[in-house]
Amino acid sequence: MLNHTKKIEEIYGDIQRQIFYLVPEKWDKICLYSSIIDMPENVKTGELFFYYVPKGMLKKKPVNVYEVPNKFNLDESEYLKLVELLYDKIKELREEFRNIEQETWSNITIIIQNSKARVEYDYERLENSDFTSYERHIIWRYKYLEIGPDQISKTDKEILKRYTIGAKSFHRTELYEFDIYVEDVKNIVHYSTKQDVVEQYETERYLEDEDNADENIENNEDEEYKNINRNQILLSQEQIEKMKLNKE
Repeated sequence: MLNHTKKIEEIYGDIQRQIFYLVPEKWDKICLYSSIIDMPENVKTGELFFYYVPKGMLKKKPVNVYEVPNKFNLDESEYLKLVELLYDKIKELREEFRNIEQETWSNITIIIQNSKARVEYDYERLENSDFTSYERHIIWRYKYLEIGPDQISKTDKEILKRYTIGAKSFHRTELYEFDIYVEDVKNIVHYSTKQDVVEQYETERYLEDEDNADENIENNEDEEYKNINRNQILLSQEQIEKMKLNKE
């Protein structure tokens, strides 16, 4: 069973806030997947994608996060910077687990629904996987978003067929569940699309950290408050194009 330190719990909170900030409308369910693969010479590669299901009386189609800028007329480059910040936070989560266990997970799925969060850690050696990154994406959507053969192309149907009838590999998985408070979090559509949303997000986080610091002082907590410096990550054009490949 995974050991959750105070630092890990703090990172969970940061990831939750960043996800909520990126979702521009009311939702019923959020599903996120991210992988981190260790390559030679300390190089890391991986991916991140997530979908949300808009709130409504009728069942609605999951929205791919990479479709959000076009759908809501947002600055795509600034929005992708926020997605990259989220991915950096997940990498930070993995490094924290690496500090407390000998072999850590390779990919993570986060499901948020009905004020509960479910985190699934998978220890599969993705570098040895029978499926490509794209194929794993199709399989993941089938498992968690119920996007089945009747909703996809003929090529993707073959991927699911190979997955469902093929031999299953067994590897370690861990599950962690906890209650969350879905507060009235401001999201990117509260701000002008001409505004630098990364700067706005960082400003909000700074003010929140300041409030938390004051509260810690008032409560005379023994542990000194640590202000985490969140560097803004500028994406190269190559990174942006790579992230666009995950669009529907």
